[in-house]
This record gives sequence, C-alpha cells and structure tokens, in this order.
Amino acid sequence: MSGVTESRPVSILIVDDHQVVRMGMRTLLEQHDGIEVIGEAATAAEAIKKALALKPDLVLMDVRLPDESGIEACRKIRSADPEIHVLMLTSYSSDEAIFSAVMAGASGYLLKRLDAEHLYESILAVGQGQMLMDPTINEAVVKRVKQISEGEPTRGVDSLNERERDILKLIAEGLTNKDIAERVHLSEKTVRNHITNIFMKLGVSHRTQAAIYYLNRNTSELE
Repeated sequence: MSGVTESRPVSILIVDDHQVVRMGMRTLLEQHDGIEVIGEAATAAEAIKKALALKPDLVLMDVRLPDESGIEACRKIRSADPEIHVLMLTSYSSDEAIFSAVMAGASGYLLKRLDAEHLYESILAVGQGQMLMDPTINEAVVKRVKQISEGEPTRGVDSLNERERDILKLIAEGLTNKDIAERVHLSEKTVRNHITNIFMKLGVSHRTQAAIYYLNRNTSELE
C-alpha cells in the first residue's frame, strides 16, 4: 500500500474517544466520494488492533485517548505496518506533542478548527503518501529541527518543566497514572500527555526507563 490510486477511495479508520465526534466525522467524510470510512475506535488499544486487522490507507487519530496517547498508538501502528498512514487531528497544539507525533511517524498533524474541504484535501493527500502539516504546526516542527541542528539541548532533565519533573519523580516512586493524577490534582488523561512528553524529552520509551533515569541522576537536579 504505497499510495491510493485514483480508481478507489481512501479507506479511513476514525479514532476518537467521543462517540458523537466519531459519528459526526463519519457523516462528514462519507459525503465525499473519494473517502470510505471502514472502521472506528475509541481507545489506543482498539485503534492498534483495528488498524492492523483492517489495513486502512489512513488512520485519523486523536492525540488524547483514554488509555494511551494517540502519539504512542501512532508509533505502534507505524512500527507494525509502515504502509498505514496516520493523520493526527486534534485541538491540542503543543510544540512537544507536534514534534513527538512527527517522530512517531505521523504523516500529518492538523488542528480541529480546519474546515471540511481542507480536511478532505488533507486526507486525500496523506492517502497518496504525502506529508502534510497545518501551517502553524510547520513552524513549530521547523523550530525544533533547527534547535537540534544547532545543538540546542532538547532532551534530558533540563528540558523538563516543573510539572514534568514532579511527575517524573512520582513515576520513580512507582505510582500509577491514577495515583499521580490524584497527587498533582490533574486528570489521568492530562497526566498521560505529560508522561508522553517526558518520555520524548528523556529519550526513553517506558516507565521503567524513566524511573531508572531519575534514580541514576542527582536528585538535587530535579528539585
């Protein structure tokens, strides 16, 4: 599946934890002859399972999901089947999330404020194998790439903000996402988003690595 030919529509898997959003998106997309919605998913785990089973041309993925970040789901889908394209569609425009999505293999990252025609065009372009970014997002990605090329530190403890340092410390103490959420007075979903950013900044892929990273550092650096 190197790209979609003009003879058939782009097959889509819609991933969003809100049923009303999925229904609205399906209704909107099915009005376009060049797009076919072949499935829906409400969680990252369901998205990964359905993507690998249905083999859509494109997964329309929300960043914020109840069980795991859509960015991590993107990474797992792309690792298992690089021919499946992933287009992130969200209202969350953090530079870190944008950069993480690109590094996870997303073919595009669009903000939910875009109009229907722009969405159609974006899906068709990504379905053909093109990379696509919202203009404001392009600026964020270019900025981060420039930082890397100039040798500006983008990973490590120094790149963590105060909230991320607090959460990293709680991860090292063995707390679950639910426990951390209660401790720092945030929702579990927000905690998961922070953890995704922490992993990206530290260059780790799971909690154990993050905890070891913390314990191997001088605690004073994190306080």
